[in-house]
Amino acid sequence: MRLTKDYLWPLVGLIAVTFSIWLLYHQLRDISMDDVLFSLHAITVSHWILAVCCTVLAFSALAGYDLMALRHLHRRLPFPFVFACSFTTYSVAHNIGASVLSGAIIRYRAYTSKGLDGMEVGVLIAFCSITFSLACIFLGGISLILNPQLLSYFISDFPIWGGYTVGVCLLAIITLYVFGSLRRLKPLQIRSFKVEYPRPPIVLAQLVIGPLEVLAAAGIIYFALPAESNPGYLIVLGIFVASFSAAMLSHAPGGLGVLEVLFFLALPDMDPAALLAALLVFRFLYLLIPFAISLVFVLMFERSQLLQRLKKARQLIQSGHH
Repeated sequence: MRLTKDYLWPLVGLIAVTFSIWLLYHQLRDISMDDVLFSLHAITVSHWILAVCCTVLAFSALAGYDLMALRHLHRRLPFPFVFACSFTTYSVAHNIGASVLSGAIIRYRAYTSKGLDGMEVGVLIAFCSITFSLACIFLGGISLILNPQLLSYFISDFPIWGGYTVGVCLLAIITLYVFGSLRRLKPLQIRSFKVEYPRPPIVLAQLVIGPLEVLAAAGIIYFALPAESNPGYLIVLGIFVASFSAAMLSHAPGGLGVLEVLFFLALPDMDPAALLAALLVFRFLYLLIPFAISLVFVLMFERSQLLQRLKKARQLIQSGHH
């Protein structure tokens, strides 16, 4: 287990990045920087504003992941703290890669300072991961039911009936999850670690807030694409769900290259400079700016923790003199 954590996932991420960059090189070698800058300049002010709004909505929904998890644990914490913790966790995890592990360190550090124990933090992390997975499964299923040809964007000549079948199977997974909550099935237990089915109201919130985050994140790319060659929000959403999920599974830092390769494979007829510009906007708004802000949050948190420790030390010294 230790070997897997220390070497396997970083190796998987390195291989994914290397292979994706190689593929991207062949996709982008004919694109000039001037074309990309022209495409960025062509994005209207209103679409920049809408893309920023989508970013804010996405990170607000991500904070909802943690709030639902705390509600599942019967814990209440101030919303500003939860938002800052969630924002920092996802900003760092999305950029560093191996999101479950890198995010776990930040959440453990933050939430144990508010009285949660290690087991509770573990349940919270599992809950948030499940919420994201449910969102991708749910939206993937809906996208395929509404547009069964979506898989043919990645696999040529994929049959329409296959798209419907995959969509129905994905929605069946969601149905089973809801059924497990309603019937209060036995929790998943691995040694002393136990994850129970959330109560039905929390499951309902998961199936609203989770998809809302993914819908908003996909909206960033949708609004950054040129209107004349935009394939439509539903297609962008379906491609985004597949590519972003693959980027997270790759454990590549920021899903570097993986996200871009799948978008270029799915939309070969789109102007590559315009598509690259839209993906750069996504990385800028959803990854890089939040990452920079999150570093400030980390420094502020560590400073407050240091000041608290110094205060306690002074109190101990003073009490010792008395």
